[in-house]
Amino acid sequence: MSDTMILVINTGSSSIKMALIDMPSERLLAEAIAQRLGDQKASLSLTFHGKQQHIDLAGADHEVAMQQMLDALFERVDKKSIAAFGHRVVHGGEKFIAPTLLDAAVIAEVETLSRLAPLHNPANLLGIRAAMKQLPDIPHIAVFDTAFHHAMPKHASLYAVPYHWYTEYGVRRYGFHGTSHHYVAQQAAVILGREFDACNFITAHLGNGCSATAIKNGISVDTTMGMTPLEGLVMGTRSGDIDPGLHDYIARQSGDSLESITNTLNRESGLLGISGQSNDMRTLLDAAANSDERATLAVDLFCYRLAKSLAGLSVALASIDAIIFTGGIGEHASLIRAKTVAQLSLLGVSIDAEKNDEHGKHSNGFINRATDSIPVLVIATNEEKMIARYVNNVLTREEQPS
Repeated sequence: MSDTMILVINTGSSSIKMALIDMPSERLLAEAIAQRLGDQKASLSLTFHGKQQHIDLAGADHEVAMQQMLDALFERVDKKSIAAFGHRVVHGGEKFIAPTLLDAAVIAEVETLSRLAPLHNPANLLGIRAAMKQLPDIPHIAVFDTAFHHAMPKHASLYAVPYHWYTEYGVRRYGFHGTSHHYVAQQAAVILGREFDACNFITAHLGNGCSATAIKNGISVDTTMGMTPLEGLVMGTRSGDIDPGLHDYIARQSGDSLESITNTLNRESGLLGISGQSNDMRTLLDAAANSDERATLAVDLFCYRLAKSLAGLSVALASIDAIIFTGGIGEHASLIRAKTVAQLSLLGVSIDAEKNDEHGKHSNGFINRATDSIPVLVIATNEEKMIARYVNNVLTREEQPS
């Protein structure tokens, strides 16, 4: 297949991120972000060949922002050269387990799945509709965060609740951040000089949202997030695992509604809830360094729960070829990695302080001691590049003679 330009779109509730990627070289040609949509301070930043352009989008909604973003891009790039759009969609349920060509029927299905991801899928759909309105005649392909985890065995994916909750309502563990976990695991296989489908990895995607995954022979076999992105690790504003009886208890004690309690667990818990200060790990590490007790507690709780989950995921693997840290915290917070790995001595892993402080930049990503049997790696994630890979694979398959 000749060079192909793929436009990757990642739409949030108040933002749109875009990346134009040349395939198969995976060269980033342009990137843009529209932020604070719906606000008078909304703005667009576009970077092309290292030059930045800023556009005021005061009050713009997703449709207007998408039009402005594409207009700015197509002043520099011929729109006819775009082969396809790749759209990130958070929840694909059990139906969408691979990149999928978008049409009216698929969009309707994604809309019904908003019941499983009410904070994410509606925003993703706004971006899809806005992009399809601007460029209706080229393929638009959805890439689902949940798809990488679709092959988890039932003993890992089901909850111990009445089975008909699963068959009737779709209650099960779906997992998220699949694109990121898949990307860094593929990169780790390259670094190790191994075939991806012969590798066993534990990956930790740590940002404002956090999840860890056990990957066996290239396939996700367990992960920490569940039916929603609220389950699992301590996160920026999400609680992660809690006693499910907490909802009833807090409702009776406080009089708060189920909706209010769920909102608190999603938006006011995690690092923010424990510290009372911030959901930003950088802020908390600075405060902890200055002996702030609540910030220190938030950091310690985050690392303990992470280490506990990584050790737990090892049960799904016969052996571990590497533990991989990624995401904003995973890539940049050396103290978090050190505190976490220090609690994993049972697995036979440790940290080389100098390599860790350099985030593995001068050691091909490795931050473990040379004598350790299990490598520990820091690998920068690139979800846009991975989405472009998925989309390019779809286009290549479509070109094959039947």
